[in-house]
Amino acid sequence: MPPKAPTRITRFVRHGHTREDPYAWLKDPDWQQVMRRPEILNPEIRSYLEAENAYTDATLAPLAALRNILFEELKGRIEEEDETVPAPDGEWAYFRRFVAGGQHPHFCRRRTARPTAEEVILDGDTEASDDAFFRIRQCRHGPDHRFLAYAVDRRGSERHVIQFRDLDSGATLDDRLDDAHGDMAWANDGPTLYYTVLDENHRPARIRRHRLGDDPASDAVVYEEPDASFYLSLEKTASGRFIIITGNDHATSEVRVLDADDATQPPRLMAARDDGVKYSIAHHEDRFLILTNADGAEDFKIVEAPVTTPGRDDWRDLVAHRGDILIRRILVFRQYLVRLERADGLPRIVVRHIADGAEHDITFEEEAFELGLVSGFEFDTPKLRFTYSSPTTPERVFDYDMARRTRELLKEQQIPSGHDPKDYTVRRLFAAGHEGEPIPVTLVQRRDHAAGPSSPVLLYGYGAYGFSTPAGFAANRFSLIDRGFTYAIAHVRGGTEMGYRWYRTGKLMDKPNTFRDFISVAEHLIDQGLTSAGAIVAHGGSAGGLLMGAVANMRPELFGAVIAEVPFVDVLTTMSDTSLPLTPPEWTEWGNPIEDEEAYRTILSYSPYDNVVRQAYPPILAVAGLTDPRVTYWEPAKWVAKLRALKTDDHTLLLKTHMKAGHAGAAGRFDKLNEVALAQAFALMAMGRAER
Repeated sequence: MPPKAPTRITRFVRHGHTREDPYAWLKDPDWQQVMRRPEILNPEIRSYLEAENAYTDATLAPLAALRNILFEELKGRIEEEDETVPAPDGEWAYFRRFVAGGQHPHFCRRRTARPTAEEVILDGDTEASDDAFFRIRQCRHGPDHRFLAYAVDRRGSERHVIQFRDLDSGATLDDRLDDAHGDMAWANDGPTLYYTVLDENHRPARIRRHRLGDDPASDAVVYEEPDASFYLSLEKTASGRFIIITGNDHATSEVRVLDADDATQPPRLMAARDDGVKYSIAHHEDRFLILTNADGAEDFKIVEAPVTTPGRDDWRDLVAHRGDILIRRILVFRQYLVRLERADGLPRIVVRHIADGAEHDITFEEEAFELGLVSGFEFDTPKLRFTYSSPTTPERVFDYDMARRTRELLKEQQIPSGHDPKDYTVRRLFAAGHEGEPIPVTLVQRRDHAAGPSSPVLLYGYGAYGFSTPAGFAANRFSLIDRGFTYAIAHVRGGTEMGYRWYRTGKLMDKPNTFRDFISVAEHLIDQGLTSAGAIVAHGGSAGGLLMGAVANMRPELFGAVIAEVPFVDVLTTMSDTSLPLTPPEWTEWGNPIEDEEAYRTILSYSPYDNVVRQAYPPILAVAGLTDPRVTYWEPAKWVAKLRALKTDDHTLLLKTHMKAGHAGAAGRFDKLNEVALAQAFALMAMGRAER
């Protein structure tokens, strides 16, 4: 029998409205310490979560053989001995390697003049030791190549420790920087590191400066953000001249720069924050190049400003705003400015020769694909490194000579168990939304699969924060595709697939558009005869898990199953709790229900937990992480408890909480595959295909 959570009513009153929450007790009052020490979780809460895990394990026990088969298939698509293309930096080139059987990356370098002279500078498998969770977030070598700094998370809570290694001797230094967010940048003097520190509410709110050998308690606070709604991040310009401190929420940003050559200088403000204005900077000689949406440039433009006077009054357009093309990112080299754009739902790379302004595109031929710019260590080079993949084409890494306009294939993702792109088809189509908006959809199928009304579809969606779901290669999908599934991505509003407007009309008061778009895509697939109601497995995680909870409430009959990973389902309660890490920074995404009654009413209208009702729901698998600081464990736990109490069907309802992991689940590359296999086995079971 499934566990039944006790009910203890907690009442919340705001804007004249009273909400009753019968499962608020599942939030440990000492949750912040639980993030640091999961073993101190309240025993009653732990008992309930473990009972849910035991029920999930028992329910899925008949799928053990299938899960093992899926795991071996997934593992068979990973090249166990693999390494990244080395990135040159002066006399050294740096790269990452995985070894056979290894779970974690090994960070390595080799002499550029003698490529066979290589060394392992950080062995992730050895560092992980017997830790139940281990992830290296960043690994940064210093400008003199002598010291290495690396940020490690051993709880899944994204609260990192930065440690150091002397690469000349191989010794790990005594310096240890606790409570780090993971961002860091070396000054040019060699032993000085800037790093971001988390506050008591798990927000990156301070930039500190550490000099190797000094007591970390004496590290100077270089900048502290006074606004709880702003997060800080840290990076170094490609030129090596400046260190950039960026404070931002999801709508506004503010940049300060540090002189990388003089660690004694305080940060200098670029342009004061202006609500709704976002900007990021790069450095080129005597000027900054700035990507911004200022002055009504909704899809962004590029401006320039002198290093000496970088304020808004001195911004001058370099690449003008064009309403149908979204500029996503820029990279700056000594002679070239590269921008990654999105037009008509697809990415493209544009190279600009800085001296004369001449531009050209790098062209591609497939119907749907994804591109990525790779930041290297060299500034004075004509070579741009980028990645390319499509839903059927494994990732390829290219070096592109921007002067000669030629590309060189450096590496292609290998699928040891075999993969032939010709065995699959990719289609892009558009579903008519509820307002007549055409919603992009990417479909992947086996070429020998004739989709029809009885065909199962896995429909994935996200739709938040302006993140565009890439139409790139993902080897894990093919276990379902090879078993007759159509894999579909609904590029719903809330992302930027169709420009910044696509994001703007899927947030705040317009957030319900995201859910309606997903439903419209499901209905379109049915209308086109590609599947039928009840044959669609809906899948999403985090903010995409919110999408799953909303559509399950709104149109449960459309879906044969729902997989919701770390689902953000208790939106109203979370956005009303200022102690939670993401709450103030995300009011620009969801609205501030504390101060704004309209925001309160809008969130109340769709928040999945608040809208669970007595009706039939499809089979649901919810996944949580105990040390997750982004979507706290109690959100999916409360949601499942309420669903179990109110739903009128006998369909499977499962909650799996990873008791030693956070938002991203397991960190080891093979451990992660067990989680994928569980979700895929659940999807196959729900579609009656577990025996195939």
